[in-house]
Amino acid sequence: MVTSVLDLYISAVLTVNAKQMYIICMTKTLMLTPAERDFFKTVAQAAFTNPFSPARCELDRKIAGTDAAIPWDALVELAIARIVERLAALRSAGRDDLSRYGAEDRELLTTAFLFDIYHRYRQTFDDFILKQLAAGDTIIAVPFARELFAAIAALGLDEAGCHRYLGIFYQIRRAFYFIETALSGLSASMHGLRLQLWNNIFTCNINWYEQHLWNRMEDFSTLLLGETGTGKGAAAAAIGRSGFIPFDGRSGRFSESFTRNFIAINLSQYPESLLESELFGHKKGAFTGAIENHEGIFSRCTPHGSIFLDEIGDVSVPVQIKLLQVIQERTFTPVGSHERQRFQGRVIAATNRPLDDLRRSGQFRDDFYYRLCSDIIVVPPLRQRIQEEPCELEILIGSILKRMVDDEAATHARLVREALGRDLGAHYGWPGNVRELEQAVRRIIISRHYRGDTAASASSEPTDRLLAAIEAGSMDAQQLMAEYCGLLYRRCGTYEDVARTTGLDRRTVKKYVLLTTGTGRP
Repeated sequence: MVTSVLDLYISAVLTVNAKQMYIICMTKTLMLTPAERDFFKTVAQAAFTNPFSPARCELDRKIAGTDAAIPWDALVELAIARIVERLAALRSAGRDDLSRYGAEDRELLTTAFLFDIYHRYRQTFDDFILKQLAAGDTIIAVPFARELFAAIAALGLDEAGCHRYLGIFYQIRRAFYFIETALSGLSASMHGLRLQLWNNIFTCNINWYEQHLWNRMEDFSTLLLGETGTGKGAAAAAIGRSGFIPFDGRSGRFSESFTRNFIAINLSQYPESLLESELFGHKKGAFTGAIENHEGIFSRCTPHGSIFLDEIGDVSVPVQIKLLQVIQERTFTPVGSHERQRFQGRVIAATNRPLDDLRRSGQFRDDFYYRLCSDIIVVPPLRQRIQEEPCELEILIGSILKRMVDDEAATHARLVREALGRDLGAHYGWPGNVRELEQAVRRIIISRHYRGDTAASASSEPTDRLLAAIEAGSMDAQQLMAEYCGLLYRRCGTYEDVARTTGLDRRTVKKYVLLTTGTGRP
């Protein structure tokens, strides 16, 4: 068949028009529907909300579209499934090109896709964390990095953005893992502690953290307060092992192992003559016995690492001054050297001593305190946790036994519970807190008995006295408030914390606390 010139012209015109229509369709700005926008706004809120908070639970419930009373883990999985379903619907409709959306919709969808990618790699990250724990300070390869980069890059992020999100995903997963596994318990105070620890790592606004603070958290120090044996070390480790660690694209590894990122030192175990050397290091010949150079913990701390100064309330004023200079100026000098070195890590400190009393007596400097208290976290005593949640003791026993005997934990748990109930009764004060409980479990496995701390630590006596007085109805309102404020003060260490807990003003709290000490008047 001979094609006429007219036919060729019409065919060419139609082809051009088809191409133009295709280009117009592909460059047309897309918009989310009002219902889609509301849904993805909720997803964005959830992505930036503390996972240990009630608010996050409500957002997950809203995303999942359920009011049913289901376990939190199941609720999260249901919410994730709904998000995956919505994103799949966009893909199938050819509406997943983020560059075609306006700024607001593009930001919402980017957050939703990143949220989906993170959750797809949760188990992969968890497995990697366990492998890195087993490898210790040896930095291991990240075999899934290239695959994860491709998924993030598909959202339009550049190489630097992909690296940053890989680091943040890894950090988020480590923080969740260490907070959840190291600090178990269902009591209200433990829920509050986990929430505080997450905020300490990411601030109360993880979106702001991701944009501005992910590589600047060394400026934020932390002070952990609480009785001996409550778990301040575990809380410090959860913070210290959860810092941001950059990804090195050339080696295919993170720049550091999180096991090396956290360095702890108990300040009370060293005499003052040796403490400076342990903290700042020394040069060969700096003093008698210094036969070689020694690297202190401030030298060993990595740029993204943390140093845990335990028993900070026990150090002398001269040592406080030197530590203050390090935190303030970010430099230090080894003993016997004139060379100033830079400290780039974060400081976490802890004490079981009442800092208000130490500050008033001049044993703890105010300027040092104000350098340590960017955030103050109180780790609750075991007796408070048990009062809030009766099954708390059972949960802790199970957790301790799982670490010790694993498969036989359930059998041994029955034995431990029976022995504690028989030997201690229901109102034992646990003066040694979780540390005492761990030893009680071991002693019961060995001897079938635990008689408690016969030294009758003073920390448990006020609780027992208060409980007995409440049951007997033998205290008036003023005595009751005085005992309660005194009890909280011994736990918290500051009048301000007691005032926040009780809703009283600071002067009233101080009056009640001083009544319990026998001074009678402030």
